[in-house]
Amino acid sequence: MTTRRTAVSAAVLALLLPLAAAGVSAASEPPSVAAASDAHRTAVQLPLPTGRFAVGQETLHLVDHSRTDPWAHTGPRELMVTMRYPARSGTGGPVRYLTTEEARLLLIDRELDKVIPAETLAGTKTHSRSGARPVAGRYPLIVLSPGFTVPRATLTSLAEDLASRGYVVAAVDHAYESAATAFLGGRVLECLACAQVDGDEGVRAVTEVRARDVSFLLDRLTGRRPAWRNADLIDGSRIAMAGHSIGGASSLAAMAADPRIRAGIDMDGGLATPLPAGVGGRPFMLLGAQQNSPGALESWDRTWPRLDGWKRWITFTGSAHFTFTDFPAIADQLGLPDPDAPLPGARSVELTRRYVGAFFEQHLKGRPQPVLDGPAADAPEVRFHTP
Repeated sequence: MTTRRTAVSAAVLALLLPLAAAGVSAASEPPSVAAASDAHRTAVQLPLPTGRFAVGQETLHLVDHSRTDPWAHTGPRELMVTMRYPARSGTGGPVRYLTTEEARLLLIDRELDKVIPAETLAGTKTHSRSGARPVAGRYPLIVLSPGFTVPRATLTSLAEDLASRGYVVAAVDHAYESAATAFLGGRVLECLACAQVDGDEGVRAVTEVRARDVSFLLDRLTGRRPAWRNADLIDGSRIAMAGHSIGGASSLAAMAADPRIRAGIDMDGGLATPLPAGVGGRPFMLLGAQQNSPGALESWDRTWPRLDGWKRWITFTGSAHFTFTDFPAIADQLGLPDPDAPLPGARSVELTRRYVGAFFEQHLKGRPQPVLDGPAADAPEVRFHTP
């Protein structure tokens, strides 16, 4: 996927996309017509989840009437949330990866609309089942926030894997911050924020808006009158957050603002929110692309010593900015790998799931994970940094 070239300033992209975006490199030749033709015939599917549970899925539309939307400057703040949870095998119905209109607008935004048919991307096979019967229990809650301009669907392979391993996962679309998000009533909201966000202050504004979004979401999921019919699955004492790009930066902003969030992960997002007082000893992990080793990204260098609890700084060799999303796995199946990110798509998903999953197993379930203590023989791509 190429980076967005319009509306968002270069300074913002430097923070939101610390490395060249995965997919079609700006320095590469454009994909051929033959590749586009092949994409018509390719059935794309995400990697199977690795846990013991089937995965159920439900969608929530949440409206915060206490806030005016900061990008539309009118009407209340709205969120679309995909809930995934441990479910009984053989129950529920199929779900779509994206609507065709969401896929069409996302591909236009990434300048891939002439290469990948919208129907192909929208029809990517997932492994969740709509309305599946939940497996009774009390599970930790993980909130996932996507990168700027991309929808929550781009974190599906990670969300499904976490749910299959015994978590409730809430993936959030923040209104007017993605190329396209389908809301109720047939509305598809585009990225109004893209023309308004500029420089460090703009990026900080996005992370702080998202932090408020997440606190509102937690209120609606764990309060006295929850918005989700299966809210009794959630153990409100075990809540964490992870995100990609500005969603990862928002994880730290949300932790700083809301003590209910016990742990967080930033997957390759520049950090714009100041952290003068730490996060109260709570654990945090920086999971970055190859080039984001110490000295490469000023905001990580600045923030690292202020993280006052358990912490890790990990990068994957051969990775790029979108390594931590579904994009590499989809691109590989379509014959469109990124020459600047040689780590294969399936391996990208495997490593992301391994280290994100281990972090939450240790910090939400209290199960020590040796994989987090240093390099493993079966993962030579993984580097641990100790600035």
